[in-house]
Order: sequence, then C-alpha cells, then structure tokens
Amino acid sequence: MADLTVSERLVEVERAILSRTPEHTIDPTLDRVRDLLDLLGSPHRSTPLIHVAGTNGKTSTTRMIETLLRAFGLRTGRFTSPHLHSMRERISFDGSPIEEERFLATYDEIAPFLELVDARHEVPLSFFEVLTAMAFAAYVDAPVDVAVVEVGLGGTWDATNVADGLVSVVTPIAVDHTRFLGSTVREIAGEKAGIIKPGSYGVLAQQPVEVAEVLLRRSVDVDAIVAREGLEFGVVSRSLAVGGQLLTLRGLTGEYDEVFLPLLGAHQAHNAALALAAVEAFLGGGHEARGQLDIDVVRSAFAAVTSPGRLEVIRRSPTIVLDAAHNPAGAAVTAQALQEDFGFNRLVGVFAAMADKDVRGMLEAWEPVFAEIVVTQATSPRAMDLDELAAVAVDVFGADRVEVVPRLPDALDSAVALAEDEGDLGGSGVLVTGSIVTVGEARALLGGGPT
Repeated sequence: MADLTVSERLVEVERAILSRTPEHTIDPTLDRVRDLLDLLGSPHRSTPLIHVAGTNGKTSTTRMIETLLRAFGLRTGRFTSPHLHSMRERISFDGSPIEEERFLATYDEIAPFLELVDARHEVPLSFFEVLTAMAFAAYVDAPVDVAVVEVGLGGTWDATNVADGLVSVVTPIAVDHTRFLGSTVREIAGEKAGIIKPGSYGVLAQQPVEVAEVLLRRSVDVDAIVAREGLEFGVVSRSLAVGGQLLTLRGLTGEYDEVFLPLLGAHQAHNAALALAAVEAFLGGGHEARGQLDIDVVRSAFAAVTSPGRLEVIRRSPTIVLDAAHNPAGAAVTAQALQEDFGFNRLVGVFAAMADKDVRGMLEAWEPVFAEIVVTQATSPRAMDLDELAAVAVDVFGADRVEVVPRLPDALDSAVALAEDEGDLGGSGVLVTGSIVTVGEARALLGGGPT
C-alpha cells in the first residue's frame, strides 16, 4: 500500500477494518481489546476520560460535553458511533474529525499488533475494538487534555469500558439491542451501569424507577458520587427561540439562565442539563470546590453545539428534517418534539430500518404524526427486507397512507411531492428517520456539510 495515494490508502484501511466482526455484535469479553492496548502501552490509562452510555441521546450529549470542555480551554478528543458519512468522524480532535493522514498513521501504529492479538484468541478483534484502540492511541499521541467517549453498545462488555471514566454519564435507557443486552429495561440498565467505576462521579439522566434503582445500586456498590437529573441538576425552563430554544439550567453549582441551544426538542434540553452537570463534575474534580462555571463561557459553548442527523433541518420549502431515531423510545421522543417545536400542518415520513430493530414499535410511534409514509430500503446487510417493511407499515398506517419506493433518492423525491400536494410549503415537511445509515445517506444527497 506504500505507493497508493492517501485516498486510496483510506479505502484500503477502511476496507480492512470493515472486514472484521461488525460493531452491532458483542462478544462478552474485554480480553482482546485489553491485550491490544497493553501492547500499545496502555494509552487508555493515560488520558482523563468522561464516559457516556445510555440508549438514546448519547451522541448529542457527548458532543455537548466536548464543546463545553473546549470552550473552557481544554484540548479534547471525542469518540462517537456510528458515523454518518466517514469513519473518521468517530475519532475527533477539538470538534473536528481526525485528519486523513493521522487516521492512516494511527492505523499503521496498531496494525503490527492486530495479527498478534488475533492469534492469541479464538475470536479475532472486531471492527469496534480496532477503532476503540485507534482512538485511545490517537488521543495519547496528540495529546488531549480529556477524551469524551461514547459507548458503542451496552456498557460492561463494550470495548470502551477498558478505560475508567472520571465522570460516568448515563443518558435515558430504554429497550434496544435485546439480542445482546437483555429483554427487559432492568437487564439493559444492568449492562449499561457497568461504566460507573469505583470512585467516579455518576451523572444520571431521569430514568424509569426500575432503571434508576439499578444505576443507584451500582453507584453504591462502587462508592461513586451520584448526581441525578431532577434532584441535583436539571432543566428549570425552556422556550422556543429562532433556530433553537432558550434554556435555564440548574447545574451542580448554580443556575445558568439565558442559555441558547441551537437544537430543537425537549430531549435536547435534558441532554444539555446532563452535559453541563458532567462538565461541572469533571472540572470540579468530582466535587463542588470549583464553584459555578463562567456563565458567558457556558452560553457561548451551548450556542456553538451541533448534532448532525438529530432533528436536523437540512432543507427548506418544503422543510426536510433528518433524525436518527432507531428504536421506539427514540421515535416517541422525536415525534413529541416535532409536535411541540415544529409547526407542520402536514408531515410525510421517509422510513428505512434494520431487521433487528423493533420496526413495528417505531412505526406505531410515528403513525399519529405522519400524514403519509414512504418506506424504502436501507443499504445495509442488516436492513429489513422492503416487502416485509412495507407489510408492517401497511398494517400500522393503512394501505392508502403507505408508498413503497426501493431507492432512497426516489423516496425523497416522492416524499417531497406528497408534502407539496397540500399546497402550503410553509406548513408541510418531510422527516427522514428509522436508520442512522439512511439518515447519513439522505444527508449526503441533500448536501449536508461536515459533522
């Protein structure tokens, strides 16, 4: 590969990483990734870490935390998944995806050890384990002052859990990935609670009672300090503003008013409260000695937050919105946000999903919101068969409200035409949802910028 161009090498390296076990599976062991990181000099032990787990809101919360830390002068690393456009998005420095040359250099650094670790174990290193090791190696080489790391899947057995977060953040938990995490929300909470480490600061979103019990029990068992949304911190008020919402947040150290957040939805306000508390805990060293954060810095940071593919308005006339909700709880939250924060008289959905998801549950959440729905095929080996998806959609919506269009570009055109049929472009819109893969492809087709 030495004679290849940078672009050609990127293709080769990404192909090599993608050839491994996909990220949506879990083999319950950390032995492989720990072995790899030990050979690399344990970079996961060298960088202060904020760890983020949960079912919904992880990426947005991670991005908010990272933006706040950067505003306070820290050099940041951010690890998120999955990506919308490029694998490099997952490993970011100071808010921007890792540069192509650095991505390749980091892979070259770990590549000699991959075959060695593979040979030691019955199951080779997975796609996600390799990227996790690359992230930790890149962050220690930079170096960064703090890494904000989003869990890939679950918590206890997620590859990122080889590291111990100084602050452990748990966003709202609901039923998802039941094949690997358990069939009940209590079982899933037990898996995600594994990121709360001895002596850490646990920052917990509002949760169902049975979930809160699991998280608090874990916190007591490992002697973690706990901050709970609705008790130690939370959203005091929110109101709509042009291009977003205006918040008053209660943090761990005081109240922060007139905070503009350029994202819509009550759930994003709660994510902001969670992020603020996490940053207060981190900058305070796990206690409140530092005092209240500079309100002007907090305001400027939140005003700069972005979360591509999360209730993102990508086009106007008619308005096209992208949202990566891919489970019933996420769909319900987004549906509520659309009703509360958008003034649509008519909304048409474009929907594609993975076969291992609760597709019926998602469609039932969307049924009261969509006037019509265009179902299409996600371009993934995991995608639900289009005929099967269409049958479920017809069962939920009725045949007269369902259009089946195999290709996403044509599905977008059909949805726009359906939205325009009403004749009121200001009050009509299109929402693309159901799959992160589909949202990423739609974003590229519609000219979405950098993430």
